[in-house]
Amino acid sequence: MMLMCGALVVALLLCGARGFVNPSDDDSDVPEEWVLLHMVQGHIGAGNYSYLRLNHDGKIILHMRSLKGDADLYVSDKTLRPNFDTYKLQSVTCGQDVVVVPGDFARPVGIGIYGHPAYKESEFEMRVFYDQTMLQNPFETGSSGDGREQQQYPRAPEEDAQEESIFWTILIGLLKIVLEILF
Repeated sequence: MMLMCGALVVALLLCGARGFVNPSDDDSDVPEEWVLLHMVQGHIGAGNYSYLRLNHDGKIILHMRSLKGDADLYVSDKTLRPNFDTYKLQSVTCGQDVVVVPGDFARPVGIGIYGHPAYKESEFEMRVFYDQTMLQNPFETGSSGDGREQQQYPRAPEEDAQEESIFWTILIGLLKIVLEILF
């Protein structure tokens, strides 16, 4: 019985040490449609703010985790210096903070990182993801909802049609010049 308890304690210690030596990346639960744009690491003193500016368009996901202490996240599209009085979105947990910045927010978006006063210094790591799912048109998926694929007919993208139009405009202009020279 004592040997079994000792083995259990050793197993728990090894699991804890493995997590300490090789901490898990939070990318394991990130959907494939999300693209990592930036990774920011920093320190913030107790009661202080650090400010970042987001210029990327589209739906952006801010994943911030406090490595030491407790850093909180405030986001606004009205001010570049959001705080706990002036913000539109916030996440103030003691662990991982997540804020989803909608694509219709005016750019630039202000991001405020606040160091909680309970800790002399807070250390954080923030990953900024771009959500590509907004680009996909739900009517072009080809799925009928019952598991059967619908037939999709090929159509020319607008850019190809524009290039074709420019090509024909130039060709007709050249033909007019040649005809004017000849006649």
